[in-house]
Amino acid sequence: MTDPTLIRTAELAGNRRRRFDLAPDAAARAALAEDLGLLALDSVRLAGELRPVGRSDVALDARLQAEAVQACVVTLQPVPARIDVPVTRHYVADWVEPEGDEIEMPEDDTREPMPEVLDLNAVLAEALALALPDYPRAPGAELGQAVFAAPGVEPLRDEALKPFAGLAALRGKLGGGDAD
Repeated sequence: MTDPTLIRTAELAGNRRRRFDLAPDAAARAALAEDLGLLALDSVRLAGELRPVGRSDVALDARLQAEAVQACVVTLQPVPARIDVPVTRHYVADWVEPEGDEIEMPEDDTREPMPEVLDLNAVLAEALALALPDYPRAPGAELGQAVFAAPGVEPLRDEALKPFAGLAALRGKLGGGDAD
């Protein structure tokens, strides 16, 4: 294989570790930003190593660093995000897919079936997607309250839905002292 980001897992046998340092160029970052719905991806880097575990498994230990810009979920203003997280995967050669309607989640959620070819670009994209804030919000951005009503009708607000709010108002109208 000529692409250094595609690694045949069969070549990782033995005690050989394989280091990698992946920093996509501007065109690849722009394509990844579009795929992830980002406004910009100024930098991204996945650096680490692949190492054999036991006779046939492989572990990936890396660090993901990125500077991205997302749209605020309220105002759509640009919101910068700085990512610096560890990335760990454990590729298992004798993986058995869980069966049944109800399965218990394993304690180690980094375990995955061993692929024939490990795509470091796919690992980078997945790790970045998982590390980005789900709901980026610009400083001071607030969602506010949407109020809808037909013309001439008093809109129903959150305060009116509180069950004891009406009782407190009634008590105030009746001369509401504390009853003992």
